[in-house]
Amino acid sequence: MNTDTDHTQPNIRRLWQSDQATLVDFFQRMDLQTRRLRFFAPVDDDYLKSYAEGILSKDTVAYGAFPDQTLRGITELRVLQDKWPRAAEIALLVEPEWQEKGLGDALFDRGITAAQNRNIKSLHMLCLKENKRMQYLAKKHDAVLKFETGETEAALTPPWPTPMSLFYEMFADTRGYLQLMCH
Repeated sequence: MNTDTDHTQPNIRRLWQSDQATLVDFFQRMDLQTRRLRFFAPVDDDYLKSYAEGILSKDTVAYGAFPDQTLRGITELRVLQDKWPRAAEIALLVEPEWQEKGLGDALFDRGITAAQNRNIKSLHMLCLKENKRMQYLAKKHDAVLKFETGETEAALTPPWPTPMSLFYEMFADTRGYLQLMCH
């Protein structure tokens, strides 16, 4: 796993309840193919609005990428409450026009750090079998891929928290908050 990643990715910050309308707008901008790849089925605007409203719950940590002061990508880390040792799911979505520009990699890295700092021992991601970009990203972060009919599960074990990982998350969140206040 890439634990020594350059943590200077610009304009990635934690999402808060005040970002709710931004999240709804982000999800509803996605085309039908992107929606299907992310949610495993065609979904309408009402579903996306409801989904976006539930992201910022107590069991989820979400980060957004704002390369041009507009939300262009998101990662969600959902802690699975009924699992021991602690486990979580990670999901990513980057607007098609912003893919292959490093946003997915940076968001995946932030999700792994968040899992690491929350003592998550097992991190899982599901994607459709045809979603080669997500499979590539998971492999790049040393995930083990398991192929099932129609879908792929990626699993990885985040490292133990370190003073640097805790500092990085705290510093990045503070920097993101300050950037939000300045715009």
